[in-house]
Amino acid sequence: MRISTKGRYAVRMLLDLAEHQNDGYVALKDIAGRQGISKKYLEQIVPVLSKGNVLRTSRGFQGGYMLAASPDKFTVGEILRLTEGSLAPVACLEHLPVECDRRGECATLPIWQGLYKVINEYLDSITLQDILDKQRESYGSDYMI
Repeated sequence: MRISTKGRYAVRMLLDLAEHQNDGYVALKDIAGRQGISKKYLEQIVPVLSKGNVLRTSRGFQGGYMLAASPDKFTVGEILRLTEGSLAPVACLEHLPVECDRRGECATLPIWQGLYKVINEYLDSITLQDILDKQRESYGSDYMI
């Protein structure tokens, strides 16, 4: 399994919105500038996140984007499933129940199922808020006089 640029950038974009949640709607150009991501690329990610009810949008002069809920409501797993489709490590697990003709005799299927379970549990255990807290914690320990 490999997380695409789209998935990684979606997490970074939403993390940026989480950091600036008290600023109201945030312009895409501001996110792009802070994150070093092309605005055009972010424009391709926005519809997926909007459709997944992760983003709230506002058009017009003061328009932009904000999280549809607080950062503790969104997990990295949820975001990646929206952008990547599936987090399955092998093709036979992309559709459940497993549709493979060999599923009854496949000695390796339990290995892939276990890996899939671990991937999902791990990514679903991390919220945007968790990442923000960890980031603030590491910046807080860099105090200098």
